[in-house]
Amino acid sequence: MIGAKPPLRQKHVWAIRTKLQIEERTRDLAMFNLAIDSKLRGCDVVALKVEDVAPNGYSVDRATVRQKKTGRPVRFELTEQTRQAVDSYIKAAGKRPGEFLFTVTPRQISPFRSTFFIAD
Repeated sequence: MIGAKPPLRQKHVWAIRTKLQIEERTRDLAMFNLAIDSKLRGCDVVALKVEDVAPNGYSVDRATVRQKKTGRPVRFELTEQTRQAVDSYIKAAGKRPGEFLFTVTPRQISPFRSTFFIAD
């Protein structure tokens, strides 16, 4: 496909969320929900730090992040569903302020890829 790709339809977003919830992929669900809510580029989502969305250990209603490409601040609202997913992930992963929110563990890197994606 050449050019811009069409955005995900609402039914596709819900299908992906449901699949991630059923498979108990808390990290991927938090990442997906944050990407949808914020509309940030992938490079900006993976560069998020814990304090960007949860400065006191719990997700905030609104966050502001500076985009890498443009240098402009982007303010976005986190839905209740996203806040719950992020809080569950932070608790399960034991994340602390100062750390990157999303990190890759060795089990997430496939030996069959020359590059890897930040998802399981």
